[in-house]
Amino acid sequence: MLESEHASYIHRNVTNSLDEDIHTGDLSAQLLPATLVSSAQVITRQQGVLCGTQWFDECFRILDPNCAINWLAKDGDRIVAGQTLCEVQGLARALLSAERNALNLLQTLSGTASRTRRYVDEVAGINVKIMDTRKTLPGLRDAQKYAVRVGGGYNQRIGLFDGILIKENHIAAAGGIQPVLEQAFRLARPGISVQIEVENLAQLDEALNAGAKLILLDNFDPDKLRSAVRHTGKRAELEASGGITIENLREVALTGVGRVSIGSLTKDLQTIDLSMRFKT
Repeated sequence: MLESEHASYIHRNVTNSLDEDIHTGDLSAQLLPATLVSSAQVITRQQGVLCGTQWFDECFRILDPNCAINWLAKDGDRIVAGQTLCEVQGLARALLSAERNALNLLQTLSGTASRTRRYVDEVAGINVKIMDTRKTLPGLRDAQKYAVRVGGGYNQRIGLFDGILIKENHIAAAGGIQPVLEQAFRLARPGISVQIEVENLAQLDEALNAGAKLILLDNFDPDKLRSAVRHTGKRAELEASGGITIENLREVALTGVGRVSIGSLTKDLQTIDLSMRFKT
């Protein structure tokens, strides 16, 4: 995504979030004088990886373009409980109206980045990529995909438009592995990857013979993964997926696959606990 597209996407995310919350107006904020200026600090109650500072900033700047935000950490930094992350100064009404939306986005993306970093750290020293999937929060896919990258992971594909992933139902509907791959190769434009999912070693062999170069091994146990790696050699890149947890990740990675995709990076979300404290 280009920088201008990224900025536009963030603006849409934040605008939708603010509209959902404020709608016709923040009644509670109207208790304060319109010209009152205040300041606040954002503090984390948990350790993790910071992510989402641009979304946070946009929440405040939409409501108060003249507000000042001073970050003491940046996206990708490891943060610890009790750490002050940033300081904000601006119109008190704007700070109060933006507070929850800004924290929601920041803690959600920090949660995704933190979870990803935990998985990446687990396979440190092994030549394997930790990949995400399309199992993301509605409306926040690009944001969560960004958070995965901040956490040290990789994006498998953004959506249905930028990569072909042939799954079980595609194979069944098309009449088999070879015909569906032939059609995929015809359709794929330059820069569009073609990946096929297989469920056993016989399907793996069929996919290799049909010219597949990127193969997803669905729910293979470690022994079958090792067999698949030995059988494939350098003919294709292999990706393990299905049933992978932090507990078995390293064993899976040591089988020799080049990629491991994990839906829980973005699906099973645990946010980082953040607090915004106003100065009196």
